[in-house]
Amino acid sequence: MTREIERALRFLVRRRSRAQRSRPAGPEPPGDRVSFRATVDLRLGNLERQMDELKGRINGLLFVLAGAVATQVVLKLLA
Repeated sequence: MTREIERALRFLVRRRSRAQRSRPAGPEPPGDRVSFRATVDLRLGNLERQMDELKGRINGLLFVLAGAVATQVVLKLLA
């Protein structure tokens, strides 16, 4: 897994350096930064919502599991 991440990072660094070399000299257009920032904010918001949903599902599963264990313990004690 770590090697795959390292390879992906190397690929991205090479790709970015190629893009910078092919780009004409001068300041970056401000629209690109604003667009990028908006995209990152949107993706981060989606990720946060998905993580909250996942936490809720995991908590629900743990509650069901604890209930099943408690039920089995009570049944064993009463049987």
